[in-house]
Amino acid sequence: MISEKKSKSAVMWLSGAHFINDIYTGMLNPLMPFIAAKLSFSLAFATVIISISHVFSSVLQPLIGYFADNIQRRSFIFWGLIMSSVFISFAPGLPCKWLFILFVVLGSLGSSLFHPQALGIVSKFLQNGKKDVAKWMGIFIGVGALGFSLGPLVSSSIAQFFGLEKIAWVCIIGVIWALFMFKFVPKISAFGEPVEKFGFKRAFCDILTNKDLNILFFIAMVKTLITTSCSIFLPFLWKDLGYSKFFIGCALFAFTFVGGIASTISPWIEKKFGTKFILYLSMIATCPLLIGFILTYETLPWFAVLCFILTGAITMMASPVIMLLAQNLAPQYKSIISGFVNGFAWGVIAVLMSGLGLVAQNIGITNLLFWVSIIPVFASLSIKKIKLD
Repeated sequence: MISEKKSKSAVMWLSGAHFINDIYTGMLNPLMPFIAAKLSFSLAFATVIISISHVFSSVLQPLIGYFADNIQRRSFIFWGLIMSSVFISFAPGLPCKWLFILFVVLGSLGSSLFHPQALGIVSKFLQNGKKDVAKWMGIFIGVGALGFSLGPLVSSSIAQFFGLEKIAWVCIIGVIWALFMFKFVPKISAFGEPVEKFGFKRAFCDILTNKDLNILFFIAMVKTLITTSCSIFLPFLWKDLGYSKFFIGCALFAFTFVGGIASTISPWIEKKFGTKFILYLSMIATCPLLIGFILTYETLPWFAVLCFILTGAITMMASPVIMLLAQNLAPQYKSIISGFVNGFAWGVIAVLMSGLGLVAQNIGITNLLFWVSIIPVFASLSIKKIKLD
């Protein structure tokens, strides 16, 4: 059995890995309009590429989580981080769109390997420590969002001042951190507990027939619809208005950075106002904020950007709350459930993004965002059906 001190140390190393991994996952969105111009593909084709990346980084996570829950090896967290760092970093500078797609797919697959096992192991270490589980889970998820927020800033800054090809050097950070994790994150077998083996069919039946879990998965999908729509479509809107790569990167950085801060402090807000308050606020408040953006992005751009940033904060605030609720409903399947909440939800929305890209191209980005903003209001009706102990 490992000590509480080593458990917290491991959570810190894994949180750092989450931060670094998500820097890579956030790097491509602000560059897509410029990569599309360089490689000669349309908005619709760009959303297809982003959808493909989310499918490989997200839809596979429950399946990878199943294998992660059934083994005592840490392989997924190491190779996942290495693949994300190398392939995503090299992708923007590639001269061929098909090679670009291949590198995006492989980098996204790395993220899919990393997340379910990392979330499952973190939960195990936290329970070993038996203190401040909600706080540390909020930190772990929050720093991932902070990393995702830095991704656009890092990639857009390098692209603006040095060129797309120089982004490849960023891969060094992830590779080095993966090597440090191999030394400082204890093996799963160090807990001295045998891993409970369970069949694929049993695990997925248990999860997919749980009513409360399905509601939480649905809420996670709706939240993802908001964040993904904002981060994919608004860079194209801003590019058409003449804004620079650096401005777009800074806007996306602020959107996710403030969201990461909100995720980190959400356990405190939950203690003060209650779990369902967090869930309702996260779902309902995004509608007026997005409508505020739509009404002012041309006449009051500073106010529109403020609405955009607050949308990120409000939407991401509920992420650690949803994750802990879901894991506590079926604790024997922590990695699989993490794959559903953190991954599959993104994957489902990613598939929808391909169609939404065509819709945005035909009716306009702001018109699409208006209709998207209404969905969480109606979806919030499902929150009252969740049973809380």
